[in-house]
Amino acid sequence: MKYPCRVLAGTPLFLFLLLCSSASPASDDQFSMGHSSRHHCLGCVVVVSVITQLAQVHNSTVEASMERLCSYLPGELFLKTTCYLLVHTFGSDIIKLLDADMNADRVCHTLEFCRQEPGQPWCHLYPLPEEVRKLTQEKAIRVVTRSTAVKYLQSGSDICSLPFLAKICQKIKLSIQTSMPFKDVDADKYSVFPTLRGYHWRGRDCNDSDKTVYPGRRPDNWDVHHDSNCNGIWGVDPKDGIPYEKKFCEGSQPRGLILLGDSAGAHFHIPPEWLTASQMSLNSFFNLPTALTDELNWPQLSGATGFLDSTTGMGERSIYLRLRKWNRCNHRDYQNISRNGASSRNLKKFIESMSRNQLLDHPALVIYAMIGNDVCNGKADTVPEMTTPEQLYSSVMATLEHLNSYLPKGSHVVLSGLPNGTFLWDHMHDRYHPLGQLNKDVTYAQMFSFLNCLQLSPCHGWMTSNKTLRTLTSERAQQLSDTLKKIATRKKFANFNLLYMDFAEITEEWQKRGGQPWQLIEPVDGFHPNEVALSLSAELFWKKAQLQWPEILGKENPFNSQIEQVFGDQGGH
Repeated sequence: MKYPCRVLAGTPLFLFLLLCSSASPASDDQFSMGHSSRHHCLGCVVVVSVITQLAQVHNSTVEASMERLCSYLPGELFLKTTCYLLVHTFGSDIIKLLDADMNADRVCHTLEFCRQEPGQPWCHLYPLPEEVRKLTQEKAIRVVTRSTAVKYLQSGSDICSLPFLAKICQKIKLSIQTSMPFKDVDADKYSVFPTLRGYHWRGRDCNDSDKTVYPGRRPDNWDVHHDSNCNGIWGVDPKDGIPYEKKFCEGSQPRGLILLGDSAGAHFHIPPEWLTASQMSLNSFFNLPTALTDELNWPQLSGATGFLDSTTGMGERSIYLRLRKWNRCNHRDYQNISRNGASSRNLKKFIESMSRNQLLDHPALVIYAMIGNDVCNGKADTVPEMTTPEQLYSSVMATLEHLNSYLPKGSHVVLSGLPNGTFLWDHMHDRYHPLGQLNKDVTYAQMFSFLNCLQLSPCHGWMTSNKTLRTLTSERAQQLSDTLKKIATRKKFANFNLLYMDFAEITEEWQKRGGQPWQLIEPVDGFHPNEVALSLSAELFWKKAQLQWPEILGKENPFNSQIEQVFGDQGGH
């Protein structure tokens, strides 16, 4: 769940580094868009692997496969142009090395995208005996004596250093760092633009020139003349002269949904067709510009705040859609305040992006779900980097005090426990990764080992063959869950009721339905819960809330059908 965004930054490899950033953990104090030789290495190995496989699938030359890959990319965000620039800059060296029967590891080490640091192991994705490695290294050096790639990498070139991109790059960086919408004319934290922290992340603003109009506020004069809370309900019923907002929503206990989460809550997802040569086509990358400007997250399809039709056929998959169906007055009142790399320790860096006014807004159901990064990191010595129970207690209490000063009275906060991630290795390690499916040459165990060697693993503690380390990580996760439960049991706050929920056992439920555990995991990173898992988690959350805490959902609105009849889709999202 630690995946820093590198949109429009770094070298011209930024596109491919983004494709591979599923293995790119940030430190607790870092939300930069920088780059490193480790990211260069990962990006290079993946891209060269794809180029090689495209040539194999289409029985073509390496040069033709590079041209084919570029032709698949959309023109937005200079993606196609950047790809052709890469081919022009590095293509001849890559062709020489691949024609000399080098694999992706060897190509990238020779071009010095991958570098073996003093005292560190030689990181590789594909198996290669030591004696062969030395021989092929000597041969590779003879093929490429001094690569243009090396010169370019050493130049420190940055696309954002170009004068005509400097200002927009800075604004995009600021948007990502603060989690605030990139385009927000009236500065009310809501936007009419979908990505760059727009309405994919929080309800769409229905008037971006008036900061008193936004999702979640109590209606202004029952919205007789305009829709002040963007729920699509306004005006007066001509039959009786009663404002529709008053008739349909008064006493229905409207509330918003706010998620404080990490990349799992934001729904980090890299489509496998982006890396699978046998599946690539002109349609494979049509959603790449949207994904890049959402930091490779898909909050519009997330388990908490997703509002688009499910791609899995599981119906109302998100908690927000269920809450909206329960009470149509809740339309558009959602906020996904999640970050790649977020943890209990760095939430304070972006929690200010949350929007709620104690005096003017409806209460909210807040879900605190930092389910990974407090135990997950890519460090070789991973255990000392994990959050301790004492650190968690201090950070969570600070977060709750902050929420108490902003949430309207009558709100609810649910603290989610951490999962036991040992199932990741158990169910994934011997399966083939998308990069290895064509030739049956890359398992998840190999990918995990490569990422651990580069110190880019999203979770070294669980994605490892070291059973002792997996056990230690799970023990720490349980300690942190116990700490959250203790806080929820013992602490009281004036403006919200505090609850604790164990992490939903979706694996067990999925198996009851005839599924396999690996089907719940993102196939590219081998770590994140996929859309099926998130939908199932939302379903289990909703059932538990209905049975044990019905007060957090409010009443089911008896006027839902009338709202739909009068206002239709209420203005979309």
